[in-house]
Amino acid sequence: MQHWLTVFTLNWVREAAMDRTSELTLEQEFSFRSFADRVRQMSREQAQELSILQYKHMIIQNMIYKGILKKDWQIEQDFGLLKTKK
Repeated sequence: MQHWLTVFTLNWVREAAMDRTSELTLEQEFSFRSFADRVRQMSREQAQELSILQYKHMIIQNMIYKGILKKDWQIEQDFGLLKTKK
């Protein structure tokens, strides 16, 4: 039995993804549909492992983006507050 929050979250993600689908380029749409087809053919365990790896990749990507922005904007993070370097 799935927890109601998990169901809510999955439904929200699906709806958000569908809203954004119209903003994709043709190439991105093709890539998305191809990926979705491959995932649907996976076993539950394979899909779970892929989901875990994708989440880790998103975290790393987020860290890289933040690092680039901090360097580019010359920002330093201190106790959750942003300070401009002098």
